[in-house]
Amino acid sequence: MAGGGSRSIAGKGARANDLLMQGASGFDPETGIYQSLLRLNGDEKIPVVPELDTATYILSFLARIDRPEMKAAFIDASTDSRLSFKDFCRSVKSLAAGLYGAIGVRRGDVVFVLAPNSIMYPVICLAVLSVGAILTTANPLNTTSEIAKQVTNSGARFAISAPEELHKLVSTGILTLLTVKMKSKGLTSVEELIESHDPVDLVVERPRQSDTAAILYSSGTTGVSKGVILTHYNLISIVSLLGWSIRVSSSTNDVFLCFIPMFHIYGLAFFALGLLCSGITSVVMQRFDLQTMIDAIQTHKVNNIAAVPPVILALVKHNGETKHELMSLRRVGSGAAPLSKELSDEFRKKFPWVGIAQGYGLTESSGGATFFPTEEEAKEHPGSCGRLIPEFSAKVVHPESGLSLPPYKEGELWLKGPSIMKGYLGNEEATRATLDPDGWLKTGDLCYIDGEGYVYIVDRIKELIKHNGYQVAPAELEALLLSHPEILDSAVIPIEDKEAGQAPMAYVVKKTGSNLTEERVIGYVAKNVAPYKKVRRVEFITAIPKSAAGKILRKELISRSQQLRISKL
Repeated sequence: MAGGGSRSIAGKGARANDLLMQGASGFDPETGIYQSLLRLNGDEKIPVVPELDTATYILSFLARIDRPEMKAAFIDASTDSRLSFKDFCRSVKSLAAGLYGAIGVRRGDVVFVLAPNSIMYPVICLAVLSVGAILTTANPLNTTSEIAKQVTNSGARFAISAPEELHKLVSTGILTLLTVKMKSKGLTSVEELIESHDPVDLVVERPRQSDTAAILYSSGTTGVSKGVILTHYNLISIVSLLGWSIRVSSSTNDVFLCFIPMFHIYGLAFFALGLLCSGITSVVMQRFDLQTMIDAIQTHKVNNIAAVPPVILALVKHNGETKHELMSLRRVGSGAAPLSKELSDEFRKKFPWVGIAQGYGLTESSGGATFFPTEEEAKEHPGSCGRLIPEFSAKVVHPESGLSLPPYKEGELWLKGPSIMKGYLGNEEATRATLDPDGWLKTGDLCYIDGEGYVYIVDRIKELIKHNGYQVAPAELEALLLSHPEILDSAVIPIEDKEAGQAPMAYVVKKTGSNLTEERVIGYVAKNVAPYKKVRRVEFITAIPKSAAGKILRKELISRSQQLRISKL
């Protein structure tokens, strides 16, 4: 793409003009704004009630569940331990009473949670919110220094930690609870607070919708990790919209599988908070493991999975016989990172009875911003991440001129909606750079929207490779590499090129026993792309580094390539 500006998608111009005139894209040429073509029913409207907080909102749904003592809210995939909706509600109220009465947690206090997935994780989250405290969560894989930095930045006064992660919090000096009983540690646990306190409705000063509910830290895959401030209105909005998506996708009676980490917005909004309001049973895995996932699907007759592209890739590349084990599956959703058309096609070919569709969202949007209600729509629009969800609007902005672009023109995706963050904690400069004065969130993603309102993410603008004035999207080359039968995984990064500025380099994970060479990989790509997109260098690697949400950690690979170049000087 010459010149770094926007472009029309080849062969679509006439169709784009026709559909634009018909208004089928949701685009208004006068304002440059795309409005969502999806609508909420009257009884699904997001409640704009200043005094309504997240915990009160969610617990009001749980009070309506039929026979809550009989239906499991959460099932532990490894132990088969179950938490019914009735016991879940009792545990939340008992823990909230303990946090308030025994520990002294008050409205506005920040509570730091450091633990892997468990059936108690949602109890902890909702109990913290029930007290009026602010939730901040962290990846258990983070280092001691990263943990200390987040504790300080978030202003956390209390922490709840899995026993195995406790050592990372010692230097912070904050009061810490354990998730489970361990007499050897000498600390109070969540389990003990639940056992020792009655499940009462606390009489406390409730937070307002405009108050901060959570401070979640972005993965930092392309920059320094920042604290995203989400209000109670943000969380209520995304929970409400998730309930809408469950209804329109006919998923109300499905059993869901959770291996997405609940410390991430994807897992928090979906499993720790949102699905509860639809009365859905979630089978919880502590962390992702392919065989454990397959076993859990078969054992618990799982119908629906919220996944990420690496998991879908693992299923496609898996050599075992999975047809029988996965027959209960009905739908797989993909988020957190781009899912290529090629990988979707391979998945459908291998599992033709399973629908697959990708959505799009960010921590800064409290999760989802686009959605496919049906598998038919996803099939008809390969490579798209769906349409804007209800109550959302978008702009596609030329990165240089700042002009809003019509359908089929590429530019930066800007979003506006009820779940867009308040800002970055203690970072006014970053907030101003990301949120414009009118509340538009600048996502940093290059996209286009077609004539029917479907959104296509091309790549992160900051990750585009500039080669002789052309822009090369790493995601496009990665999808092509994954189509090679001997390649298990791949990542593409920019490397310095004296003549062209930058050139693509590929990191490749090849199948065991493969004799694939650098020359063969370079030749395979060259046959399938324009000359400026060709891969110039290949390094074979045992695994592609990725975040917990499945995003490629390009910074690590770029650093690796630079160290390799220096070592060869």
